Amino acid sequence: MTDRSKMSLEEISFQIILYAGNARSFSMEGIALAREKKFEEARKKIEDAESAFVEAHHFQTELLQTEANGEPITPSVLLVHAQDHLMTSMTVKELAAEIIFLHESK
Repeated sequence: MTDRSKMSLEEISFQIILYAGNARSFSMEGIALAREKKFEEARKKIEDAESAFVEAHHFQTELLQTEANGEPITPSVLLVHAQDHLMTSMTVKELAAEIIFLHESK
């Protein structure tokens, strides 16, 4: 397990991007599986996406706790990009779950 408390802001940003990207990929794979009527596998991909988001949120929480403890964090463009990537990937997952549901209810 990674000791997040010793990671630089840049390293944490890259971890958020990594896990958010994985979650987005799992979500898109879920849609593709639903199109092939493989609904159980599609739902599993959404679960995999959720697990990836949990990891991303651990890194995000580390930043929030650091700042809450009185250590200011100077946001970088990379951190803003990481946060944007996380939020858009979350939207993709939510929409993917709905698309899977729609395919399954046809």
